[in-house]
Amino acid sequence: QVKLVESGGGSVQAGGSLSLSCSDSEFALNRNWMGWFRQAPGADRERVAFISRNSGDTKYGDSVEGRVTISQDNAKTTVILEMNSLKPEDSAMYYCAAGTSVMALERGRGYWGRGTQVTVSS
Repeated sequence: QVKLVESGGGSVQAGGSLSLSCSDSEFALNRNWMGWFRQAPGADRERVAFISRNSGDTKYGDSVEGRVTISQDNAKTTVILEMNSLKPEDSAMYYCAAGTSVMALERGRGYWGRGTQVTVSS
């Protein structure tokens, strides 16, 4: 059974930094694209950042581009999200997800973690 294990998150003041990580048991082509969505209460789910574990290509959401960096470990089983210059509007539940494409994940097809809370105070 596929299980994505998330770690990191927590509370930070505006302008601060946080790191999230997500681990998969192995690299698999049907979980090639791996990264993070976020969802704040009452808001739509939003793409944060994704990486192709096979090629290293990355995709970033418009609201975070320039402030976050996604990377992976050499084993291609753990993805790390470094978030800087955090703003109160970055507060949300962050969900790790992995699938064949980001579009497929946005349509709900793929594998999901349980989520980790990020809270940014002003």
